[in-house]
Amino acid sequence: METVKTYEKVNYDQHHVSFGISKMEAIYTKRNGKIDVPHRHNYYTVLIINKAKGLHKIDFNTYELSENQIFFVAPGQVHQVMETEMSSGFAMTFSNQFLVENSIRLSFIDSLNLFNNYGQSPPLTPSPAQFETIAHFLNEIYKLFHSDRNMKFLSIGAFLKLLLIECNNICSINPIESDVDNSGDNLIRSFKKEVEHHYKKEHSTTFYANTLFISPDHLNRTVKAKIGKTAKDYIQARLITEAKRLLYFTDLTHKEIAYELGFNEPANFSAFFKKHTKVSPTHFKNNEIKS
Repeated sequence: METVKTYEKVNYDQHHVSFGISKMEAIYTKRNGKIDVPHRHNYYTVLIINKAKGLHKIDFNTYELSENQIFFVAPGQVHQVMETEMSSGFAMTFSNQFLVENSIRLSFIDSLNLFNNYGQSPPLTPSPAQFETIAHFLNEIYKLFHSDRNMKFLSIGAFLKLLLIECNNICSINPIESDVDNSGDNLIRSFKKEVEHHYKKEHSTTFYANTLFISPDHLNRTVKAKIGKTAKDYIQARLITEAKRLLYFTDLTHKEIAYELGFNEPANFSAFFKKHTKVSPTHFKNNEIKS
């Protein structure tokens, strides 16, 4: 049985609100400095860090907390912030409902190279000038959220969109190559949707290319241009992430996990896992439980 803690509500104090923003200092104080257990959210989370010390684990990848960082955590990702002292910054959360209600298309979020559901999710590290621009938008959002302004959430949505665009513009991955037009955004969304539906049974790029009525080469080229990895890399990252979650959060045996993820033999699953993580499934589980 899965035991991972899941937060359903964006705003703990106001359940009807689909957006929230808090100072990290306040969160640290509220928790008395206690580290939360690994958990997941059913909404988007953005951590904008002015200064911090400690670690941030996202889907079992560990990143050091520092200065002028921005972390993007997608719905469903398992993460844990482990501060060694009080941080300075903001935690911002919002749901699909907030986006729709405030005139932000869901396709806009999907087109960004920020919320990477699977694989590595390193922090964005803007230059001081870039961080200042982002901090300006953030401060406006914070002031609006704690105001009684008319249509304040529509205004927050506008600043949120500007903030995310600024972040996407300085992202390390160039979102579009010159020979890939905007139709690639639709292809990426369709590809990710198909992977989510079929990754437990279908592991080949050819299957998804056929499903999308394009060649494997075209699929790989577009995915590489948009998200910086091949279609095969994306599929395998999805499998590894799910394998890690099942190993850590369930009591399924390695054999059961292997069959759950579409491997014909447990040995094939173990070899696949070790190839991509450099450790065996048993070693991974034992190390994570001890940490």
